[in-house]
Amino acid sequence: MSGIFGAFTATHLLYLAQGAVWTVALSMLAFLLGGIAGFGVMLMRISRWAWLRAASAAVSQVVQGIPLMVLLFLSYYGVGMMGIDVPPLLAASLAMMIYTSVFLGDIWRGSVESMARTQWEAAECLSLTRWQAIRLVIVPQAVRLSLPSTVGFLVQVLKSTSLASVIGFVEITRAAQIVNNAIFQPFLVFSLVGAFYFLLCYPLSRWSRQLERKLNVRNR
Repeated sequence: MSGIFGAFTATHLLYLAQGAVWTVALSMLAFLLGGIAGFGVMLMRISRWAWLRAASAAVSQVVQGIPLMVLLFLSYYGVGMMGIDVPPLLAASLAMMIYTSVFLGDIWRGSVESMARTQWEAAECLSLTRWQAIRLVIVPQAVRLSLPSTVGFLVQVLKSTSLASVIGFVEITRAAQIVNNAIFQPFLVFSLVGAFYFLLCYPLSRWSRQLERKLNVRNR
């Protein structure tokens, strides 16, 4: 190739595309593991025990107050200093899981607490236990309210995976740095990276807005 593409070849484009695949993979791992942990965080935040609510709220505030990059350093270099060899993917997944869980826990807690008190009373009238009420009555309705915010947060998680490059995980941002170091064409390389991120994030953003309009979240 010549002109604006210079030394950029199809091989470089393929390498960026592979980085995009790893970006999606890390995002899905973070969202899946973070979602499971986030559900636990939500249950603790709405617990009947005040000490558990206070402890989970304190942990959430601490994690939310720590930059994701610091969590990445701790999960990779911090654990490595203990003599444990942690692959970049595992370290990135762990940090992203912790980061995702506290935010999803807050999103879902807000949706659960927005349920009318009459829903809890109706469950009590049916002689349901608190866990049965949460699982069969409250959560199905709360999911409907939380979907737009949850999908919107997925966009943020996907973009945040770019920070995993600081621990050597080769997602699309790290792949772009490697390609740029080889051909020295930052404008072209990072413009392509921006295009990849747009193609990944825009459909999710559109879906989030569609869900918000469909479910009339703003009017509830």
